[in-house]
Amino acid sequence: MELHITGDPAADKLLSDDAFALLTGMLLDQQVTMESAFSGPEKIRSRLGSMDPAAIAGCDPAGFVEIFRQSPAVHRYPSSMAGRVQALAETIQREWNGDATAIWTQDAPDGREVLRRLKGLPGFGEQKSKIFLALLGKQCGLQAEGWREAAGPYGQDGAYLSVADIVDPESLGKVRASKQAAKKAAKAAKG
Repeated sequence: MELHITGDPAADKLLSDDAFALLTGMLLDQQVTMESAFSGPEKIRSRLGSMDPAAIAGCDPAGFVEIFRQSPAVHRYPSSMAGRVQALAETIQREWNGDATAIWTQDAPDGREVLRRLKGLPGFGEQKSKIFLALLGKQCGLQAEGWREAAGPYGQDGAYLSVADIVDPESLGKVRASKQAAKKAAKAAKG
């Protein structure tokens, strides 16, 4: 798989090569642009020297926050997001023996089971888990039976609803347009 999410070749290569980095990018994808969120793992890796869950989990929490604060910041909320990334690393280390891919490969899970496992991760609610499941299926070669159904609308071909559909600048534009339309519709519904 070769992902093209951030516009930064080094960040995209890390996301393509490292499942924990990809999970971390998804975790960071809130209240910042997708490109910024998914560039975060490369910033962490370059500053810490590793994206290994054990290394991140073992970091001094205050020191890890400082890694997030260095310019350019990993996230606009460095303290809370550093804590979330460490919690994710601890969970991957403890429950999945440090192997993020085990979430979607161990014991050949179907789409519903992968979704259940993702929702069990810190910071992964229903929507984020469905988006990540769609990303795995659409761009990372996930073959789990029923993944499209479990991912809901994010699993549909040609949906352009999330990061799962970004493969180039044109698809990024389509995703942005659909997100803006959804925000406008939500605002109108509130009256």
